[in-house]
Amino acid sequence: MVPSLRHAFNASWTPAKYADFLRRLEEGLGEAPRFRNCETPCFFPKSVLDRLVDEGAAMIRQLTSDAEYRKRSDITIPPEYNVPNEDPLPMFLQVDFGLTEQNEPKLVEIQAFPSLYAYQPYLAQTYREAYGLDRSLQCCLGGLNEDSYPALLRDAIVAGHDPANVVLLEIEPQQQKTKCDFDLTERMLGVRAVCLTEVRKEGRRLFYDRDGKQTEIRRIYNRAIVDELARKPNIRPGFDFRDELDVEWAGHPNWYFRISKFSIPFLKQASVPKTWFLNDVRELPDDLDNYVLKPLYSFAGLGVVVGPTREDFDRIPEDKRDQYILQERVNFASPIETPHGPTKAEIRVMYVWTDQLRAVNTIVRMGRGKMMGVDHNKNLEWVGASAGFVI
Repeated sequence: MVPSLRHAFNASWTPAKYADFLRRLEEGLGEAPRFRNCETPCFFPKSVLDRLVDEGAAMIRQLTSDAEYRKRSDITIPPEYNVPNEDPLPMFLQVDFGLTEQNEPKLVEIQAFPSLYAYQPYLAQTYREAYGLDRSLQCCLGGLNEDSYPALLRDAIVAGHDPANVVLLEIEPQQQKTKCDFDLTERMLGVRAVCLTEVRKEGRRLFYDRDGKQTEIRRIYNRAIVDELARKPNIRPGFDFRDELDVEWAGHPNWYFRISKFSIPFLKQASVPKTWFLNDVRELPDDLDNYVLKPLYSFAGLGVVVGPTREDFDRIPEDKRDQYILQERVNFASPIETPHGPTKAEIRVMYVWTDQLRAVNTIVRMGRGKMMGVDHNKNLEWVGASAGFVI
C-alpha cells in the first residue's frame, strides 16, 4: 500500500529473518502462536485507515443510536443467554473491511465483541525488532502509543478494580488458538483467563481459585462465545447467564448478538454490500457465483458459502431461513505485493467505547484463497495474521 516501504521490505526479506521473527514470537510468548503469522507486516497510508475508521464508526453510531433497531435486535439474543443489566452501549467492536480495485472500502463483518487487543501491539513490536523497522512506524490508532494504549485497555477492562478481582472469561482458555492474547492480557493488566466451568456461584457473587485462594470476581472481560458453548454440551458453566449477579461486564455479552451479521441488512453506508435476510428473498438470483450465503450465528467463518448453489439453499429449512443472510459478493483487490504474487488483505478496525468511541488498533489477515480463513489458505506462504503500520 506504501510502494516505497513495500519494495524495500520485500528486497531485504530473507527466510532467516522470518525464522528469527517466529523465534522471537515464540520466546516472548513462551510457546509458538497457534495460528500462522505472515512473513510481512502491512504498511497503510493514514488516509486509507482514516477512511476505514470513519466508515466503521458511522456504522456503529447508526446501530447504537437507533431505538427501533435495538428493539428489533431483541430477537437475536437467545433466552437462555440473555444477561441482565445490559449496558447502554457496547464496549468492544470490530469492523472488518476489504478494499476494491478502486481502493474503495467494503464491509466484510461487524461484531460487538473483543478481539486480540493485547496480541496486536506485541505482534507489531516483534515485526519491528525482527526486521529492523523504523521505530517511527506506529500500529496504534487515534494518537495512542505504547504507554497510552495499555492505559486505555486498563481503564476499559479493569476499571479501577484490583486485577485479581477481574477475570477474562473463556471456554477452556488453555485450548484456544487465541491463548497468546490471553497470556499477554494477563501480562499487561494482571487479568487472568478463567474457564467458565471453574467459576463458583455463592448467592449473587462469583468466585474463582487464584493461586489456591478463593477470590471474588467483581468484573468479567467476556471472551466466551455462545455458539461455541452450544457445540460443547459437556461444558457446564458455574453460573447461569440469566442470573442476577453482583458483577460488572467489560463488554456486556448481549451486544455480541445485537451487533453482528444480523446488523448488515440495516446498514446504510455505501461501503456495505447489498445484503438481505434469506427469508426475505423471494427468488434466488441466477448468478449465484456473485453472492455469499452466511449463517447469522457462527464465528470465524463457520458455515459461510461463497458462490452457493441452489442445493445449498434447499438444505436450509424454511423456518431457519431468517437465520441466514444473502450478500452481494465483492471482488476485493490484492494490494500487497509479495514474492508469491499480489495478496489480499482484510483489515479489522478495533474500537473501544468507554467515555468515547475510539479506534485503537488493527488486525490484518492476508490470503490468496477463496476466503481469508486458515482452511482456505493452506500450504501457502506470505499469508496469515499480520499487523498494520500507519504511515
